[in-house]
Amino acid sequence: TGGGVEAFELMKRIGMEFVLRHIPDTREPLESMPPWYVLIELVSGEPGAADAAMERLLSDAFEAGLIIDAAIAQNDSQRADFWKVREEQSAAQKPEGGGWKHDVSVPVSRIADFLDEATAAVQRFEPGARVSAFGHVGDGNMHYDVLCAPGGDHAAFISRWAQGSQIVHDIVARYDGSISAEHGLGRLKTDEARRYKSSLEIATMQAIRQAIDPNRIMNPAVLF
Repeated sequence: TGGGVEAFELMKRIGMEFVLRHIPDTREPLESMPPWYVLIELVSGEPGAADAAMERLLSDAFEAGLIIDAAIAQNDSQRADFWKVREEQSAAQKPEGGGWKHDVSVPVSRIADFLDEATAAVQRFEPGARVSAFGHVGDGNMHYDVLCAPGGDHAAFISRWAQGSQIVHDIVARYDGSISAEHGLGRLKTDEARRYKSSLEIATMQAIRQAIDPNRIMNPAVLF
């Protein structure tokens, strides 16, 4: 294409609304306010090649009916503005009350199917819940976050986190994905890992742990 893909990020409209509502000095990047946004960054060592590649990419996407609007950063300031609305997605959720966080991945070709199925399942379980999904499309990694319905009982909502997460993670597993895509299992997902990992995988992790940390002095409550 003349330009290498440096970033390919996906954001849902509701996450954009949270950013515009709660994060200072942010602006709507597209006048059409679409239901989904993609932030693409191309790079090239050849002057002008990335710009030309982006223009071809967008032209082809418009002709194919894949997109309805687009904007290209014309300088470093505009580029920073585009990245700010992506990087503030998590922070913008906090004033909305927080929610059930999921760091998952599925095959890139199944991202759309996963989002549709998981959102339908979550909303059956928790009517009115708001799903804010964003992530790295290039490797199938999605931050799939579920927030309480406006005006809902937040304490009761949080108490159902484990049940709601199992619904999401069961769907991830059916898509041959991972319940911990980039942030590790930590303490919260050790028990869940036993549900989705095979006995051989668990035994392998235990053997590695025993080999390098027989006295369990490194994060003793983490992993197996």
